[in-house]
Amino acid sequence: MAGQVWSVNTSGGYMYALNLSRELRMAVQPVVKFRQFCDIKDAAHQGLHRGDTFHWNVFSDVATQGTTLTETNTIPETSFTISQGTMTITEAGNSVPWTGKLDDLSEQPVREIVRKVLKTDAKKAFDVLAAAQFDEAKLRAVPTGGSSTTALTLTTNGTATVVNSIAMGKLHVRLMVDLMKERNIPAYTGDDYYCLAWPSTYATLKSDLEGIHQYVDQGFQMIMNGEIGRYDGVRFVEQTHIAKSTGMGTSATASAWSNALSDWAVFFGEDTVAEAIAVPEEIRGKIPGDFGRDRGIAWYYLGGFGITHTQAAQSRIVIWDSAS
Repeated sequence: MAGQVWSVNTSGGYMYALNLSRELRMAVQPVVKFRQFCDIKDAAHQGLHRGDTFHWNVFSDVATQGTTLTETNTIPETSFTISQGTMTITEAGNSVPWTGKLDDLSEQPVREIVRKVLKTDAKKAFDVLAAAQFDEAKLRAVPTGGSSTTALTLTTNGTATVVNSIAMGKLHVRLMVDLMKERNIPAYTGDDYYCLAWPSTYATLKSDLEGIHQYVDQGFQMIMNGEIGRYDGVRFVEQTHIAKSTGMGTSATASAWSNALSDWAVFFGEDTVAEAIAVPEEIRGKIPGDFGRDRGIAWYYLGGFGITHTQAAQSRIVIWDSAS
């Protein structure tokens, strides 16, 4: 049986010893932050018995804009188009079995420990799934020539064509904000956009950030997990789970940018990635087997993640990127 057993120290035997500490010390964990930005306002109602595909409609502007009329003119007629996005509802989960012997002989609470490690595993799994959808964004921005602080080169097919050879600084943030505003990307909250990246990607920015207390000093305002400050209408969030790589999520290859001056940063407004939930994540106990000697716990989820706007013209996400 794969899982935790008494006969192997590193799998369970160490859970009893004379003078064993009662403190449950867990391995260090990465900071997971992508899932909190996924939209579940309508997708949460996917529910059971609704099929394995979630749909949403995107309505275009009218084909011809309205204009002034003379007294004898009829009001013109126009139309708009509807495109449809979809995501597939899939199962996800993981489990840790253990033996009854380990449960009976361990000084430490096996079930509690397994529950802790599985909850952490579930958080990381959902973050990977969410990040992979952010990485589907078509808009990729790179400093022109690789090092400009006055202009960006934008591609609209999901692939950067210029090698980024400069650390992201405040001038680049201003360019990214102008780019998003000029593409009419709606802000995430109020007039503010968000950005997600590794802490080191913000190294040259941190001294210029407004402290959180400077823009949430009155009343209630939502502060996202990992948020460290704001600059020029962008609120910055640190994450450490999705690797420094040539991609994010399930398709990432684990290699940081060769120049090590920066790494990807995801700038975005509202309505970026949706999550459809049929069965929310839950902890499930295994029905004991082998006359009670075989035990286990699992986490289980039935749902999915999908980028809400797949066309570049409607994208709400712009990724600070680099050609590989």
